[in-house]
Amino acid sequence: MDMLSALAQGFAVAITPTNLALALFGCFVGTLIGALPGLGPVNGVAILIPLAFSLGLEPTSALIMLSCIYYGCMYGGRISSIMLNIPGDEPAIMTTLDGYPMAQAGKASEALAISAVASFVGATFATIGLTLFAPLLAKAAIYFGPADYFALYVMAFATIGGITSVNPFKTLLAAFIGLMIATVGLDPATGTARYTLGSFHLYDGFDPIVAIVGLFAISEVLVYLERVHEGEAKMVPLGRALPRFKDMMAGGWANFRGSVIGFVCGILPGAGASLGAFMSYIAEQRWSAKDGKFGQGDPRGIAAPEAGNNAASGGALIPMLTLGVPGSGTTAVMLALLISLNIQPGPLLFDRQPELVWGLIAALYLANVALLIMNIPMIGLFTRMLSMPQWVLMPFVVMVSFLGVYSIGHSTFDLFVMVGFGVMGYILRMLGISLVPVILGLLLGADMENNLRRALSISNGDFQILFSSPIALALYAITATMLGLAFLLAFRARRRNPAAAG
Repeated sequence: MDMLSALAQGFAVAITPTNLALALFGCFVGTLIGALPGLGPVNGVAILIPLAFSLGLEPTSALIMLSCIYYGCMYGGRISSIMLNIPGDEPAIMTTLDGYPMAQAGKASEALAISAVASFVGATFATIGLTLFAPLLAKAAIYFGPADYFALYVMAFATIGGITSVNPFKTLLAAFIGLMIATVGLDPATGTARYTLGSFHLYDGFDPIVAIVGLFAISEVLVYLERVHEGEAKMVPLGRALPRFKDMMAGGWANFRGSVIGFVCGILPGAGASLGAFMSYIAEQRWSAKDGKFGQGDPRGIAAPEAGNNAASGGALIPMLTLGVPGSGTTAVMLALLISLNIQPGPLLFDRQPELVWGLIAALYLANVALLIMNIPMIGLFTRMLSMPQWVLMPFVVMVSFLGVYSIGHSTFDLFVMVGFGVMGYILRMLGISLVPVILGLLLGADMENNLRRALSISNGDFQILFSSPIALALYAITATMLGLAFLLAFRARRRNPAAAG
C-alpha cells in the first residue's frame, strides 16, 4: 500500500503542467533524435542537458525531460533501421535483420507498427519492474563481479553464430573481426598505443556509431550502385500507409519474452540495451526456430529486440537510482546531471527524495503511452519515405550519414573512417559475411577486455578466478550447451543440403 500511495504522489508530480509539457517535449524530440543515424540516446541527452540548466528547471523536472528523451530515442532508433537499413543507434542493429526485409517486401507500415507496440510493451514492462523491484534487483546485480561479466560476454559471442542464416563459421569470423577492431586505441591498463598506425586520431579507438553508419549506410549505397550498374535496381513496393490492428499484434509473445530478457540485461551495470536487444533476438530465434524465418522479415525478429532494448533502457535506470552506478552510457550522462544538481543517487534516494524518484517513474508511464500515440499515426509519414525514387533516396542517405557522423565530434577524420568502414562492409556483404557480428564485436569487445583485466587484477593474474564463481560456471555451462547445439544443427543442415552450407 505504501508503494501505491507513493506512486499516486508521483503521478501528482508528473501531471503538473510544467512536468507534463516537458515529458511530451522529451518524447517528441527524443523520437526525432533517435531516428537520425549517428546521434542516439547518449548524444541526444547530452545535447539537451544545457537546455535543462538554461531553463532553470528543478531537478525533478530536468530528470523527467531527459528520461523521456531517453525513452523517445529508444523508440526512434527503429525508424531508420527499418526504412533505410541504417540503425539509429547501437541497440537498433538487431532490428535491421528482419525490419528492413519486411520494408523491402512492401510491409514497412506493419514493421513500424510491430516495433512501436514492442517498444511500448518493453518500456512499460521495465517501468513496472522499476516500480516493484528496484531495490531488490539492484541488490542482486551487485553480485555480478568482473569474472561473471566476462562469462556473460563469452556467452554472447559464443551464441553469435545463430543470429543470421549464413554459415556460422562466417558469422564467428565476423565477430572476431569486430573484436580485433575493438582493440585499436590505448591499452586500458598500460596506456600503450595499439594498432593506431601512429595516428593520434585512433588513440580513443573507433567510435561505434561511425562504424555502424559506415558499415550499414555507406555499404548500402555501394550495393545499390552495383545493382544500378547491373540493371537490377528496382522500386520498393509501398504497401499499406497505415497498418491493421492484427498487423500491430503480429509480434505476439515475443514482446513479453524480449521484455523479460532485456530488463534483466538492463539492470546489470554496463550491460546496456545493445546486449538486451541481442540476447532477446537470440532467445526468440531459438524459441521460434521451427516455424520462424528469421532474417527474412519475421515479425518476431522485430518484436523481440525492440522489446528487449526498450526494457533494457528502463532497467538501466535501476542501478543508477538505487546504487549510483550507471547501467548504460545514457544513464551515466544522467547521473552526471544529478550529481551536478547536488543529488546523490543511491540506496537512500527513495527515502530522502521520494518526489523525484516516484515523479520520474510516474512520468515514464505517461511517456510510454504518449510515445505509442505519437508513433502510430506517424507511420504513414515514415512509409512515404519508400515512395521516393532510389536516385533521390540514396543521396539523402549519404547526406544524413555525413551530417550525423560529423555532428558527433566535428571531425573530418571520422568521415574518412566512415567511408572506410563502408567499403569494408561492402566487401563483407559480397563475401556473404553478416555485418551485425562485426558491430557486436566492436561494441562488446572493450567491456569484455576491461572485465577480464579487472578479474585478473583482483586475482594477481590467476586465471582460476574466471571459473571460481557459481554465476560464471552457470553461464559457461549455458554457453557450452548453446554452442554445441548451434554447430550440431549447422552440421546436420550441411549434410542435408551441401549447396546451402557455404
